[in-house]
Amino acid sequence: MNFKDRVTLTVENHVADVRLARAEKMNAIDPAMFDALVEAIDHLGRRTDVRAAVLSGEGRGFCAGLDMASMAGGELPFQLGPRSHGPANVVQQVAWGWRALPFPVIAAVHGVALGGGFQIMSGADIRLGHPQARFAIREGWWGLVPDMAGIALWRTLARDDVLRELTYTAREFDGVEAQALGFLTRTSDTPLEDALALAAEIAGRNPDAVRGAKRLFNLATDGDAAAILQAESDEQLRLLGSPNQMEAVMANLQKRAPRFTD
Repeated sequence: MNFKDRVTLTVENHVADVRLARAEKMNAIDPAMFDALVEAIDHLGRRTDVRAAVLSGEGRGFCAGLDMASMAGGELPFQLGPRSHGPANVVQQVAWGWRALPFPVIAAVHGVALGGGFQIMSGADIRLGHPQARFAIREGWWGLVPDMAGIALWRTLARDDVLRELTYTAREFDGVEAQALGFLTRTSDTPLEDALALAAEIAGRNPDAVRGAKRLFNLATDGDAAAILQAESDEQLRLLGSPNQMEAVMANLQKRAPRFTD
């Protein structure tokens, strides 16, 4: 499946393989890329057969950030004010949308993840990156602030003072430092292969439990203790004795692969 010649999507064994496909421009984000990412996210949100997704970039890097040449007029082709996707505008949705999907998303990063690309990466549940990949909160370089959901996403990943330093200076850092700061789950010499293997492992777990766990982790960012404790109980009560939960038990007892239903 191809979205505006900017994003490709295939699904195999309940794993979606999503790739930014503008390799000749280091997957830089132009208006068509914004549209394609939103369409791909919307498409994934409607599917019931996907249990995990891997997000990567084709060619020499994950995403070089905003294609400034395509924005030469100084204005984005989108309005930043209207909330078109829940709490997010269309620009924020290309990063926030991965967090809002009901199943886990794993980002596989190589080459570069700069500016908007860094924010898109940050929307994933889990982030694997090459140790020599280059990262930056790049917006300050252009006299701007991060506006693609980065602030909302990074607050669960890195310390406030670290975020301020990287935002104020726009300096680059590598994958080793990105992991140490909290932006990467871990480094990998083969991030795409490792991300696909991890997604396959997650897809082999009870999809109801995995989706419930993602809802709880998303709630943990903003909910108070009472809301989180109640949500834990609610999720568990929905799972206990359900067909997929019983299948998980029987598969473990019988030492076989589970056969879950979506």
